[in-house]
Amino acid sequence: MNRRLVPTREDCVYTSCYCEENVWKLCDYVRKQRTAPLEHLFVIFISNETRTVPLWKQKSGHGDLPVIWADQSDSLVYDLDSTLSFPCSLKLYAAQALRSESDIRPEYHRKFRVVPADSFLLNFASDRSHMRNSDGSWKMPPPTYAPICTAECQMNLDGFINMDPAIGWGVVFSLNHFLQRYIGSTSSASSSSSSAARSS
Repeated sequence: MNRRLVPTREDCVYTSCYCEENVWKLCDYVRKQRTAPLEHLFVIFISNETRTVPLWKQKSGHGDLPVIWADQSDSLVYDLDSTLSFPCSLKLYAAQALRSESDIRPEYHRKFRVVPADSFLLNFASDRSHMRNSDGSWKMPPPTYAPICTAECQMNLDGFINMDPAIGWGVVFSLNHFLQRYIGSTSSASSSSSSAARSS
């Protein structure tokens, strides 16, 4: 009998516009329930220098999107904000959610920071200050649980969203390098291309 890696989409911990925390909760579920070895899971932040990235098949448009990826013979993407299936095959996600950059202006080209799930769980911290307006009010209602922090840090979200490979955690890829490494080609079977990733 196959055990689910994570709950169904409807049963996952989810707060709109707090995607990095939603993904942290998915990884935490796997760690606590031991549904898979953490070394097989990777978190992917999709962003760029302008922090404005095009993504398709999303419930709402927003950049700096993290998703979770399971490294298996048939790699799967777990994206709670996608309208695609949950999970979705990496190749399908590449074709329909990421697509080709051939018709996208260079300033909107995507980069992919691939972080091992265990590293993400150990290091990620967010005091949610990025979700407050200048008057202190919330841009969007926060999760009901306490902010995620570590003993050393209250806020390091920028270390994951920033696509400078010299800082932060994991490995940063361009779209083509990402696809070449994790799918084996720089174009998908359809007219679109792209995917999710893994870190060394």
